[in-house]
Amino acid sequence: MNENHEIMVGLDIGTTKIAMIVGYQNEHGKLEILGYGKTESLGVKRGLVANIEKTVEAIKKVVEITEAKSNVNIRTVNVGIAGQHIKSLQHRGSIIRDNTESEIGQEDVERLIENMYKLVMPPGEEIIHVIPQEYIVDGEQGIKDPVGMAGVQLEANFHIITGQITAARNIEKCITRADISMSDMVLEPIASSYSVLSEEEKEAGVALVDIGGGTTDIAIFQDGIIRHSAVIPLGGDIVTEDVKEGCSILKSYAETLKVKHGSALANEVKDEIYISIPGLKGRPHKEISMKNLARIIQSRMEEIIEFVNYEIKNSGYDRRLIAGIVLTGGGAQLKDIAQLCQFITGHETRIGYPSEHLSANVDKELLLPMYATCIGLVLNGIENSLASQSNSKKIIPNQGKRERGGFIKKIFRGGMNFFDENIS
Repeated sequence: MNENHEIMVGLDIGTTKIAMIVGYQNEHGKLEILGYGKTESLGVKRGLVANIEKTVEAIKKVVEITEAKSNVNIRTVNVGIAGQHIKSLQHRGSIIRDNTESEIGQEDVERLIENMYKLVMPPGEEIIHVIPQEYIVDGEQGIKDPVGMAGVQLEANFHIITGQITAARNIEKCITRADISMSDMVLEPIASSYSVLSEEEKEAGVALVDIGGGTTDIAIFQDGIIRHSAVIPLGGDIVTEDVKEGCSILKSYAETLKVKHGSALANEVKDEIYISIPGLKGRPHKEISMKNLARIIQSRMEEIIEFVNYEIKNSGYDRRLIAGIVLTGGGAQLKDIAQLCQFITGHETRIGYPSEHLSANVDKELLLPMYATCIGLVLNGIENSLASQSNSKKIIPNQGKRERGGFIKKIFRGGMNFFDENIS
């Protein structure tokens, strides 16, 4: 590794797992992974930190694992934020320029965006991201970049993402107590977009659906800009609970069944296939029908995708998603999920793997969709660092830092061998 390479760290505090990745960008523009770690998340519920002490312990554990693998002393991280508290709104802002003799400059654009942070939010909420949609100069609409134009009045339509103040504070508190500091806080579906979406897809129109453990996050892009965002308070955890209740088994067995043998399409599973689950305390083994398992999973996944479809239609961009839908996150690893999504929504669907930006010699585990957010946080940090070094302060999602309220915001989340072969 060249001494000039800047090392970035991504921290994904999820409902089911806490993951950390350390990497840098090589000479070919690919992400070299120095090390990574993952541990169970016990203090987070539906994207929110519910138990600070348990979350701190998990963060310390994942830092220890990652430091041992990477030989890097971790002190600063880029962290994702998600949860059902995330909301979005549309707003138009405007300024009258003082110096009308000169062209519109970057400082004018930044002043306009800064004004958006002065909007009065409902009690307990705060702005996380301010994302320009289009600019208007002296009444002329549809301008993507007003810098260099002549004009007196500068306006813009904004997509503003808000979240609970306490949610962000709790994340910062956990990181601080784990003896590290937070560099940036990024909405998780935006971070995931860095690792799984191409620029062509963002330009054509695409819906990114990040199926996590506690929530399903949606971000719709069009013309290279995020146009709509939403959070559905359902994720992979509730599917596991359904399997647990429907099959009357332990949750740990239900999770393993879902991951290793579950399917989102019951019609694709043969009737005669069964799997044997060890009984408790000398009790006989339990036979679980794979067809029944698939029916349970399909029922809940249909509900989640119906919510996704509603959000897409509600956004007004339903017919403009030329690139269709990209599924990512741990829930996207479920067998036949892309086919089910395409059937319900009518949009072409693919699984988003974070492999495009990674170097060829990375661990195969990191190519799974469950690491999309964490890898995206690293890529996002690298891009912001390069922009800062070149003094290029383009106002796009995830660029331009603003210190508010004590944390940085950005302008624009063993032992089961019997499951392997024991199928009769």
